[in-house]
Amino acid sequence: MTDRVEITASGSGKSGGTPIKRALVLGSSGGIGAAVARALEQRGADVTGLSRRDDGLDVTDEASIQRAFGRLQGKQFDLLFNATGGLILNGVAPEKTIGAIDPQNMTAHFALNATAVALLIKHGTALMSPGRAVFASLSARLASVGDNRLGGWISYRAAKTAQNQIIHTAAIELARTRPGAILVALHPGTVATPLTAPFRTAAQTDTAAGAAARLIGVIEGLEPADSGGFRDQHGDTVAW
Repeated sequence: MTDRVEITASGSGKSGGTPIKRALVLGSSGGIGAAVARALEQRGADVTGLSRRDDGLDVTDEASIQRAFGRLQGKQFDLLFNATGGLILNGVAPEKTIGAIDPQNMTAHFALNATAVALLIKHGTALMSPGRAVFASLSARLASVGDNRLGGWISYRAAKTAQNQIIHTAAIELARTRPGAILVALHPGTVATPLTAPFRTAAQTDTAAGAAARLIGVIEGLEPADSGGFRDQHGDTVAW
């Protein structure tokens, strides 16, 4: 599996919100995860990073998540930022037609891009500060059913759409006991990382640092009423 995630950002995120003081970045060795961790540290936040490469975190394995989070017992974070995910898994490129569907590849996409997010929320809630705390997970505009005009990339699209539903449903439940908690799916845009290299052009691409700054701005501007939403790198709502 990989900690890399596709992301895009151009323009600027909304700012003037609540500064992040303590953050846990999941997938901190990847392009976006590392950039978010650096940007938060530059803003004075206390940042803890976890990744497969550096810490052995396998987000598709519940026991691995429990071990990693268990080592953080006693800590509380006002941001859990999930930058794990993948587009090309096990060397298999996104399908262009329904006839190219491979069930094993589709299962792998759901395990990494959907089920893993449910597990991170399941075990990460205990690490969220009791007041305002955000769980933000990287999604993709390709997950939007309403914005799907080109077709293709079925396994990736479907898994990211499932992730959005998981976040939305978990937000409804969490609001009953944790009114300060905010769960959100974020579309970052197309960021210059190895993951996006085969699919992007220079005109579409933002730097990882630029994407990170915009995403942090969006996160800082969120309020509890925004929980369960799907936002882009500018803070605008993306169609389900």
